[in-house]
Amino acid sequence: MKKKQLRKLLLVVVILILAGLFFLFDLDRYLTLTYLKQSRENFQALFAAHPVTVIGSYAGIYIVVVALSLPGAAVMTLAGGALFGFVAGTVVVSFSSSIGAALACFVARYLFQDWVQARFEDRLSKINQGIEKEGAFYLFTLRLIPIIPFFVINLAMGLTRMPLWRFYWVSQLGMLPGTIVYVNAGKELGQIGTPGDILSPSLIISFVILGIFPLAVKKIMNFIRARTGKGVITDEPQEESSSK
Repeated sequence: MKKKQLRKLLLVVVILILAGLFFLFDLDRYLTLTYLKQSRENFQALFAAHPVTVIGSYAGIYIVVVALSLPGAAVMTLAGGALFGFVAGTVVVSFSSSIGAALACFVARYLFQDWVQARFEDRLSKINQGIEKEGAFYLFTLRLIPIIPFFVINLAMGLTRMPLWRFYWVSQLGMLPGTIVYVNAGKELGQIGTPGDILSPSLIISFVILGIFPLAVKKIMNFIRARTGKGVITDEPQEESSSK
């Protein structure tokens, strides 16, 4: 067996082991809103005592969750706002999510790109040209509007020839508005101390923004695309979009 094939096999084994341990020990129960609410005060006390360690641990876990496409990234984003506040939470979540996404893209590319490109070279030629021509704008649009789950975007882009650095910075920029909305919602969740706080004006505003954000962005991007002649975003992925 060639060294490259052996390295790929080892990487697959490591990924399967980590994912298997995650579900075997039911670790997803820690990535729920219920657990976040129950443990918020303990985590905040720990953060106050060891801020660097807590932020580093949080960022590491977040990166692993996104890199392995495990469930719980949305809850972790809310947790970032609840634990660290708006500014620090936004910074930590933005970099952690982008690094995790880049790792997921890299893994998919390392394991499968050569085979996919060789197997479907004729069909992918136009897609590769499109990615080279306007791939950054297309990825930016997908990141702004959650038409396709983010983990699918990470894996699918790994099969294209988009440079990994471009994928990283476009993803970070495109995901930033959504990150801000979710972190702000998490910050408000962290301020709930009594049942009456659930109906606080700031919390209601946060969830209103959370609900209308995708629709508002879609309208804006449709306007931009109509002006530039790059097509219109619909609720269903276009044929070219799904291929990418």
